[in-house]
Amino acid sequence: MFTNAGTSSFTSFLSKVAPELLPGRRPLPPGMAADLAPHATTIVAIAAAGGVVMAGDRRATMGNLIAQRDIEKVHPADAYSLVGIAGTAGVGIELMRLFQVELEHYEKIEGAMLSLDGKANRLASMIRGNLGAAMQGLAVIPLFAGFDLAAKDPARAGRIFSFDVTGGPYEETGYDAIGSGSLFAKSALKKRFRAGLSVDDAVRLAVEALYDAADDDTATGGPDLSRRIFPVVMTATAEGTYRLTDAETAAIGESVVAGRMENPGG
Repeated sequence: MFTNAGTSSFTSFLSKVAPELLPGRRPLPPGMAADLAPHATTIVAIAAAGGVVMAGDRRATMGNLIAQRDIEKVHPADAYSLVGIAGTAGVGIELMRLFQVELEHYEKIEGAMLSLDGKANRLASMIRGNLGAAMQGLAVIPLFAGFDLAAKDPARAGRIFSFDVTGGPYEETGYDAIGSGSLFAKSALKKRFRAGLSVDDAVRLAVEALYDAADDDTATGGPDLSRRIFPVVMTATAEGTYRLTDAETAAIGESVVAGRMENPGG
């Protein structure tokens, strides 16, 4: 089986060789399990001129406790796309890594990269496979965004896809947010977003939206100046994916905090 994969889908291959390794195939005890594992919150994505920006706060919670202060929820899916996770942290990280392997496996078997729509559909099917666990409280909702190499207008190549718990994919226009702080983040983005934002402006807007989410949602962590913990911010453009360095995110985070000291409402 390992020398003759037979399919370009690594998930399908795994379901035949070792189905127990798939997150949605593991047997769970009866009852709700939502409080047994840390939960990740909040992710924002913004379409910019020539690409897309995705950012996530660093806090994971377990009930009313902070389980981890520096979790990383935004990662590259492949060379031109990004994925962020909200929901059960352990399952989300595993699903995200499986998605990365899924895209790499397809490219090696087929000799070509999946289209951005194809990537979103593959992720949707993986979420659908976790529905049983989601119904018991171990839900994972990702946010997917990327640079569409097939776009006719490169300035509009940044695209964003959201999903529901059953795996339904939905393309969003301009911006989106997921997680417990998404209501506040999207409210902030609604007032500030403008079509044609530069990537740099979109990066700052994403950090400001996370700040607003943290201001009203206890599960979302804002810039932590004392511990030097700042959001994970990534971009996807024609040059590929890029993660802002700690120094870059620190400078933006400190600038946002300083601005809010003078005007708390933004």
